[in-house]
Amino acid sequence: MQALHEARGERSFHYLFWGYFVCGFQTAFIMLHLPSFLVDAGFSANIGMTAVALIYGLHAVAILVFLLLPLSTATAWAFAAVMGLLWLGTVPLTNGLIAQIFGLRYMSMLTGVVFLGHQLGAFLGIWLGGRVFDETGSYDMAWLIAIGLSLVAALCSWPIDEKPLVRQGAVA
Repeated sequence: MQALHEARGERSFHYLFWGYFVCGFQTAFIMLHLPSFLVDAGFSANIGMTAVALIYGLHAVAILVFLLLPLSTATAWAFAAVMGLLWLGTVPLTNGLIAQIFGLRYMSMLTGVVFLGHQLGAFLGIWLGGRVFDETGSYDMAWLIAIGLSLVAALCSWPIDEKPLVRQGAVA
């Protein structure tokens, strides 16, 4: 519990939590709602499922470019491929930062707590994507939220202090 209390007091831990939240939001929203988005645009379900099979990255930029280009099979599959480049690329980086900052002893517990942020984001991405569609008949607002969250995650990543914590009573 001391390690969790220590991590709670570190801004970098909070930044990692919210970065993972955004990852979860986008991962779940896109994985669940992309096929419907494409079907609603007139494409076959096979195109949507093929896109999901390819998905995994460049979150804000990829989403923005995707929305600005005319929809086609090629843009759907290219979007899925680009998302695949970095889709869960935050996992090893986040785990590495937790180990580097807080040490290996409590890495599993602290990674689990940060991963809770991913799961909360995933829930919100799925639920909000459906809610936005039900209310507006379009995914446009949900895509814009995903872009905005990408920018928030980018801003949260910059101030992370990668230096190991200096604990009281530690030997110099």
